[in-house]
Amino acid sequence: MTTDATSSAPPAGLRESKKQETRQLISDVATGLFLTQGFERTTIAEIAAAARVAKKTVTNYFPRKEDLALDHQDAFTASLARTVTGRRVGESALSALRRAFLDAATDADPVAGFSGPDFARMVADSPTLSARLRDLHDLREAALADALADAVGASRGDITPRTAAALLGSVHRTLFQRIQELTLAGQDNARISATVIVEADTAFGLLEPSLADYAVA
Repeated sequence: MTTDATSSAPPAGLRESKKQETRQLISDVATGLFLTQGFERTTIAEIAAAARVAKKTVTNYFPRKEDLALDHQDAFTASLARTVTGRRVGESALSALRRAFLDAATDADPVAGFSGPDFARMVADSPTLSARLRDLHDLREAALADALADAVGASRGDITPRTAAALLGSVHRTLFQRIQELTLAGQDNARISATVIVEADTAFGLLEPSLADYAVA
């Protein structure tokens, strides 16, 4: 038997759906404001008013203003570690990461850096977002170091997986920046993909002498 309060409450699935809708609405509204008037000039109060929610609702979903603009942080920071964890039998970490990047470049995946010119300009023009993006690259590298340590049975913090992660993370960071540069230069995704696929082979190839046989599944 249920009470009136219980019976009138929406199902858990519906509540979660409503939360996701609210989160997406706030994110979409914020992105629109950031693109039209700049990230630094836009306030949380303006976002809340435009989304027709309370300021506290905005900060409950997005504790930091940067979170509103960089809305795929979890996917970004986990991406390299997830690739290593899911590498194929007989595949090294280097080979898996190279393969995953080439797939991402072919698909113009935003996680690889394909953000579109307006978004790329917004980030480039904002010291706050640029700093946060650097932090996310660091977090992604740290997660990769842990995944590599687990893959080879080393302790987390061991210098070898940390160094390997630094090398592999640097290649991904460089390619991400390259995609952003080409985007800001006005190139379309198809042309950018063609360019960075060739350059990625060169960049990853530089690591083969030291990492070709490292962390083989």
